[in-house]
Amino acid sequence: MNDASLVSIIALLGWLVLALGAYRSHQISASKTIRTILIWGCIFLGVALVFTAIM
Repeated sequence: MNDASLVSIIALLGWLVLALGAYRSHQISASKTIRTILIWGCIFLGVALVFTAIM
């Protein structure tokens, strides 16, 4: 791992912290958060399966 990739990983972690802080500021319940995560996970999995089947 070189310096550029290390800086990139640290920057991405910083953006993740900012995004999670912004999300938590909306005070969304845990059950709605889990439901949203599962729905988006299914969407991405479905798209990945479609692209895998095409190629």
